[in-house]
Amino acid sequence: MRNSEGTFTREVLKKVRLIEIKTRGVVDELFSGEYHSVFKGRGIEFAEVREYQFGDDVRLIDWNVSARLGHPYMKVFQEERELIVILMVDLSASGEFGTLKLTKNELAAEISAVLAFSALKNNDKVGLILFTDRIELFVPPKKGQSHILRLLREMLFFQPQGKGTNISNALEYLNKVMKKKAIVFFISDFWDQDFDTGLKIAGRKHDFIALRLTDRREHELPEGGLLEITDPETGERMVVDLKAAGFRSAFREAVGRNFLQLRDKFKRYNVDYIEVDTSGNYIDSLVRFFKMRGKKR
Repeated sequence: MRNSEGTFTREVLKKVRLIEIKTRGVVDELFSGEYHSVFKGRGIEFAEVREYQFGDDVRLIDWNVSARLGHPYMKVFQEERELIVILMVDLSASGEFGTLKLTKNELAAEISAVLAFSALKNNDKVGLILFTDRIELFVPPKKGQSHILRLLREMLFFQPQGKGTNISNALEYLNKVMKKKAIVFFISDFWDQDFDTGLKIAGRKHDFIALRLTDRREHELPEGGLLEITDPETGERMVVDLKAAGFRSAFREAVGRNFLQLRDKFKRYNVDYIEVDTSGNYIDSLVRFFKMRGKKR
């Protein structure tokens, strides 16, 4: 069972601290500027007035203040910066898989930490939805470092009840619970089907970014003989012969078609897409994506 708030073991707290240090360093050095440039505030709000200076736009003169004080004063506006960021993280059993540096769940936690600390640095609110084949946890958006650390603890150590994946249900919940527009980072391996309706609504209602987590063995099977494969979500087992003529190439082609279909679906519903693998080299992928996105805006 999940430890209650305030009774985390020393090992748990150490893990939280290590991931905080690792990801906050990345945020400070590389990421916060990209985040800020891509995700603008919701509009422009009045900040203050100041005395007129030569070259100022006369259309911004505050005539009421100027008349009262006897000389021109300008209205000064600033970007209304506060945004709402929702991290949606798939905790289905397939997330325990990983043949490189990280499991997909560990990768999801590190990416979420980078995004959460970037939001914190920009004074945005952050919320969390953990899901499997059901909604496991919803933490409403809030600000502050203690809140971000709570989200990080949940992402690292929450023990889900479900094992399967139901993306349609997760999207339906998002669209119901978030009345205002939010920046949604949907982090999953997307091994699911029939979620077009929810994705279409979410893509229209929110600024929606899909992050697909992958592992090399989901693209390319190793060479060898007989291999037993177990589906972690259903428990179904099967034995395959890796030496059978054309089996590995047929597998590779089938997975490739699945990925292309998913990318087409994201494009159709106005959803931005990032693919990251369990090698742990996710920062380059994120920064490259945000720079590309910034150029389009």
